[in-house]
Amino acid sequence: MSSSFTFIFNPAADKGRAATKADSISRSLGCFEQATFEMTEFAGHAGDIARTAAVAGSTLIACGGDGTLNEVVNAVVGLPVKIGILPVGSANDFLRNFNSSSKNHAERISGFARAKSRLVDLGRVDFSGGGSRHFINSIGIGFTGRIASTVKSTPWLRGELSYAWALLSVLVGYSSVKMHIKLDTAEGMIEIDEPVFAFSVSNGRVEGGKFRISPEADMYDGLLDVCILKAIPKWRLPGYVLKYLKGSQIHDPLVIYCKATSVELFMPEDDVMHMDGEVIDRAGGAIGIKALPLAVEMLYDL
Repeated sequence: MSSSFTFIFNPAADKGRAATKADSISRSLGCFEQATFEMTEFAGHAGDIARTAAVAGSTLIACGGDGTLNEVVNAVVGLPVKIGILPVGSANDFLRNFNSSSKNHAERISGFARAKSRLVDLGRVDFSGGGSRHFINSIGIGFTGRIASTVKSTPWLRGELSYAWALLSVLVGYSSVKMHIKLDTAEGMIEIDEPVFAFSVSNGRVEGGKFRISPEADMYDGLLDVCILKAIPKWRLPGYVLKYLKGSQIHDPLVIYCKATSVELFMPEDDVMHMDGEVIDRAGGAIGIKALPLAVEMLYDL
């Protein structure tokens, strides 16, 4: 374990509420021989800090939500660096894969010095206009993408209430999205060419705080879990919401759930995508999604 730690703190996490925790977290770093506290000041700053610290051999601690972790991971993919998570975001979905959400900040901070680490999978998205980006927990296009966008634009709500409000707001004007999808699975190629109500690809099990989008996801199997809800009438959604909360939707005849090494997606019209909760307003055309086995080293057992 590196003896140097860089805590990358995003004061904008949790819709700006994280800023109130900066002083207490900074004061808690006295238990380390070498630790620096860096507060981000603009979009992309977390990535800049992460790259510089990683090259210097420091262990990185992403202090924020899944979006902050996403930015840090994207900045250092391919570098020999360890990454830990100090959750100060609204959902912190990826951390739930480690079953450690009950620890408080002081316990987590003191635990980083003795934490174990393990390589976990990543996903990569290649966009039609060029360029690519990695995700560590999940992506969603269409319904869940629009929910993420609505959550971001309602700063007066937080937690589960913000997701409930967003779900209802999006549903009012929503219709299924035309998609042509190819899934490369161990059983062969699966091809879907029809309107889709909800499309998600996951490395982690949970999305939006409580929704078990991919209950069988395994961060170490080199595969991505795909969950596709085919077109349904809107009045049926409440029943599916309950199923997604329990993870039982994967057994529904209108849901395609499988593990894939890669996904090819074509959308004739742009729609909203979320990537680890971060919103991409216009995603469309040909999109490639690929599993990257054991591509980043994460701290765990805190």
